[in-house]
Amino acid sequence: MGDKLRDWHVSYTAAKSPTKAAEEAQKWINRLKPDVVVTEKAAEAARKGKKTKAIIGAIARTAEHNYLLNVSVARVHDYANKYEEAAALAAQYPAIEPWLPKKRRFFDNEPRNTVLFEALSFADTIRRGGSIGLAAMMG
Repeated sequence: MGDKLRDWHVSYTAAKSPTKAAEEAQKWINRLKPDVVVTEKAAEAARKGKKTKAIIGAIARTAEHNYLLNVSVARVHDYANKYEEAAALAAQYPAIEPWLPKKRRFFDNEPRNTVLFEALSFADTIRRGGSIGLAAMMG
């Protein structure tokens, strides 16, 4: 509610396919009962692959099928890198600080926790009244 964090999970299952993403999104919607679902504007996501864009679309459609407001947000890069952004968000939302990703070495995979801060960045953009597009307004 408001600025309070309600849930922070990363789903490996949802990342497998658009169908799996829709199934997981439905589970989260049933459990958390949100009024709004925030997704990235897939068309403007230059660094996202075709599969990831399809997953984002599946989540947005699941929200719409549940008569939820789906707010699509353009990814804003206000920081030099995602680790600086994560640190700034953790300072603003201390409850998420335990999930701060450690900087990776160039040969390491990106820490999975970075996706949590990307999601928080979208929500924070909306909270601040930033650049959004209403993908669907139902109910």
